[in-house]
Amino acid sequence: MTGQTAGDHAGATGPADRDDGRTRWQRRYDAARVRDADFSTLSGLEVDPVYGPPDGAVVPGFERIGWPGEFPFTRGLYPAGYRGRTWTIRQFSGFGNAVQTNQRYKMLLAAGGGGLSVAFDMPTLMGRDSDDPRAAGEVGHCGVAIDSAADMDVLFSGIPLADITTSMTISGPAVPVFCMYLAAARRQGADIGALNGTLQTDIFKEYIAQKEWLFPPEPHLRLIGDLMEYCAAEIPDYKPLSVSGYHIREAGSTAAQELAFTLADGFGYVELGLSRGLDIETFAPGLSFFFDAHIDFFEEIAKFRAARRIWARYLRDVYGAKTERAQWLRFHTQTAGVSLTAQQPENNVVRTAIEALAAVLGGTNSLHTNALDEVLALPSEQAAEIALRTQQVIMDETGVVNVADPLGGSWYVEALTDRLEEQAEQIFDRIRQMSPDGSMTGGILRGIEEGWFMTEIAEASFQYQQKLEKNEKKIVGVNCHTETVGKPVEILRVSHEVEVAQAADLARRRASRDQRAVDEALGAMIAAARSGANMIPPMLDAAMAEATLGEICGALRDEWGGYSEAPAF
Repeated sequence: MTGQTAGDHAGATGPADRDDGRTRWQRRYDAARVRDADFSTLSGLEVDPVYGPPDGAVVPGFERIGWPGEFPFTRGLYPAGYRGRTWTIRQFSGFGNAVQTNQRYKMLLAAGGGGLSVAFDMPTLMGRDSDDPRAAGEVGHCGVAIDSAADMDVLFSGIPLADITTSMTISGPAVPVFCMYLAAARRQGADIGALNGTLQTDIFKEYIAQKEWLFPPEPHLRLIGDLMEYCAAEIPDYKPLSVSGYHIREAGSTAAQELAFTLADGFGYVELGLSRGLDIETFAPGLSFFFDAHIDFFEEIAKFRAARRIWARYLRDVYGAKTERAQWLRFHTQTAGVSLTAQQPENNVVRTAIEALAAVLGGTNSLHTNALDEVLALPSEQAAEIALRTQQVIMDETGVVNVADPLGGSWYVEALTDRLEEQAEQIFDRIRQMSPDGSMTGGILRGIEEGWFMTEIAEASFQYQQKLEKNEKKIVGVNCHTETVGKPVEILRVSHEVEVAQAADLARRRASRDQRAVDEALGAMIAAARSGANMIPPMLDAAMAEATLGEICGALRDEWGGYSEAPAF
């Protein structure tokens, strides 16, 4: 194998070593739970649950590939692969108000969705209330409008939060939105300590790519540290931090940049947890990841496999994690929004299917498939159903769930995996060089301050655009095969009445709540911010008192100030 990196063993694996590995895998597989399903081919051929080198083969570097369920987890986290449990179908959805989105969630769940993923509108993403002048024209347009815990009550009405995992894609105001989610769960009578789900919370990627921050980096990290402490102590199964490479890739990065920037951010959060005195064996399993599945099929598969391997190696060898669970990289995948085209939008169904298959063959733990019309508007109900069915066809008809890591050992896939790992290591070295103290966190903060990440992504995006304009890269329907018999698709439109009604509901809530309780809770939250106490309990009290998102975030802006990035061009 090519591409040996620090911490890896470069020696050849002989038959005895390989056979010991197969024996270990078999023991784990026999102890694993396997679904009651038919794992034969369409023609009735029986297939093994995993494949490896033939008897007697000597495979150089095989320990870097290994067996499913063992370090370095190149071939997946579980010995049974999807025979044990398939990925969670988690369709990202949200539009209009909480009532409309609640209806869409119930449709998705009834159609076979396995979990929820909440998309928020722009005012919510920026910590603004729906009646804020800056929210005009944006309420409910790119996601659901959430102004207070009362909206969360409606959003999950009839959906027991104790029984379903919920992912929330939000970073800047993630912590107050999480407190509103906890308030809604309490009102449902759920055991808060048993909740399970994922909160994105990743603020590094906002400064790097998405640009939806509220405060300077240090206060944001302070809030994330408080959240990590709170969840480790109070909600052990909940994953308070989903580190997102998706937005980095959507901003124009290469696959290697997405891989390296995302894992570097993850290492930064590991360092944050350790600086808080948290036990890595306890908090590391609460970190999850969110990757893009782009259109280059094999490169994406290799990216996912390299990500697991790099993460496991660093968590063990650099940060001292001893248990396998703390070394696992678990990730959600969304198919690439930037690969969708407004021209001939029906072609987007094909793109999404290919990208979803790459995510599955790369071992994703959960998956969202984009709808064909998302390049034009939020998905219509029909388009959302097609996106959901795309996953179900892959899961139920293709047979890819029958074998763990079916592409493991492919010369091409393994070489690509090694190449991406090499490129990621080069980027890690550059980030550490920027750090005053040699830490990943210090390098990330310096790179943000100096605009290094933005410059790197902009250059990669520019180079790709040049290739498109020179026809060196092809996009069907855009710069080749542009003739069509297709007709415009009908798209979902969010009425202005949503904004009017949301503002009116918000005014009624403010008039009917206990203002004294709101003021006291907000005051306690700011007192905690100044004293260094954990801010989650007083923020949860504010959410329970129906403080609005704009009020909570506004109080913190007044305390911590805003942030403007340095120009990089």
